[in-house]
Amino acid sequence: MSKHGIADTAETVEQRTARAADSVQGLTRWHDDFPTPGVRFADLTPVFADAEGFRTVLDCFAACAPDADLVAGVDARGFLLGAGVAAILGTGVVAVRKAGKLPPPVISREYTLEYGSAALEIPADGIELKGRRVLLLDDVLATGGTLAAAAELFHAAGAEVVAAAVVLELGFLGGRDRQGDYPLTSIVKL
Repeated sequence: MSKHGIADTAETVEQRTARAADSVQGLTRWHDDFPTPGVRFADLTPVFADAEGFRTVLDCFAACAPDADLVAGVDARGFLLGAGVAAILGTGVVAVRKAGKLPPPVISREYTLEYGSAALEIPADGIELKGRRVLLLDDVLATGGTLAAAAELFHAAGAEVVAAAVVLELGFLGGRDRQGDYPLTSIVKL
């Protein structure tokens, strides 16, 4: 048993990732020129709506950091992932929000996207983050700004990002190069 009471299985992270990849590849819907011309959008809604597909993604992510103290999901699809993985691990979950969605005080980081810029925030008080071991989750890794900004938020609060995971990585955009020294798992890499 893990420290959170999760039954350990003989299945490796790689095996869980392969099972999840089959689901993601089979269920993802692609939309060209959305939200702007030249961008190809991966709609993961069918993956999350399929009970087995969603479960394989959550199991894969939970195996990435079974000893995390806290799971963080990045706005907005990361909220679904974070809540599910936190329930599996028996931890709490923090929603990393887009700017202006949380009351002050907040810790904020600006970042660039492949089609613009934005900012992320977490509460600056009310949640003890110092010394916490965080598993950071998001749906897609593209240019890497969103995930890197989220990791910076937790570092600024005194937490340690022990691992990060994404459903889909667009490797040709180089987002992995912008990440810290934490292990990064991607279920499907294009």
